[in-house]
Amino acid sequence: MNKVVLITGGSSGIGKSIGEFLHHKGFIVYGTSRNPERILNSVFPLVALDVRNPTSIHLAVAKIIAISGKLDIVINNAGVGITGPLEEIPMEEIKNNFETNFFGPIEVMKAVLPQMRKQTSGLIINITSIAGYMGLPYRSVYSASKGALELITEALRMEVRPFGIHITNVAPGDFATNIASGRFHAPVIPGSDYEKTYGNTLKTMDEHVNTGSNPNEMAEAVYKIIQNPTPNIHYKVGAFMQKFSIFLKRILPDKTYEKMLMNHYKL
Repeated sequence: MNKVVLITGGSSGIGKSIGEFLHHKGFIVYGTSRNPERILNSVFPLVALDVRNPTSIHLAVAKIIAISGKLDIVINNAGVGITGPLEEIPMEEIKNNFETNFFGPIEVMKAVLPQMRKQTSGLIINITSIAGYMGLPYRSVYSASKGALELITEALRMEVRPFGIHITNVAPGDFATNIASGRFHAPVIPGSDYEKTYGNTLKTMDEHVNTGSNPNEMAEAVYKIIQNPTPNIHYKVGAFMQKFSIFLKRILPDKTYEKMLMNHYKL
């Protein structure tokens, strides 16, 4: 039987690319969206799900299992960006980011693990970010939420391994998607002590996304992971220098690495 895949945030960007790729490979794909009725061009069915709402998560998972009788692969892809000087980001926006990028994926995993234990098989792929490997200026909250998901995956995969369940992280770099338009960014406040440096950094981040890689690269990477019976703990997908920056963080003294980042962002 073809494997059943659930992709959160499957209506656009990386999630949509992964879903279309797997659909054409013969997988039974279900994507999610907060408002699936607004999406008219999806080649795979979309189910209503808001990762900030536990009830909607459990209803969506139950619906897919009721239709398909199983759930083989779950891709925690739904997420939002956030930028700004930490001092100027409203606390409610910080909490909302963690609700979406961290607590939401946890709730999804809690909802699907009972079925995977019953099957004695399953694969969960958490889409994190290369930004989760380092504290980036004016991306502090995003780095923290994605870094937290990386670490919780490391722990959880050891807890569920005895049940035949595998969990892995895939950290993308900058890809040409609509994430920039959907993220929260603190406004550049005229007269703020951060006005110049944050304004310049925001422009740089937008340029990186606009010139990012094709999201089909992520789809191909996820497909390869699915084919691996014993996937690794971490995968990185993106431009060479973005992946190389993680290696540099491991080998360089902390202050040297910090200086390199500050030079990159012209701080």
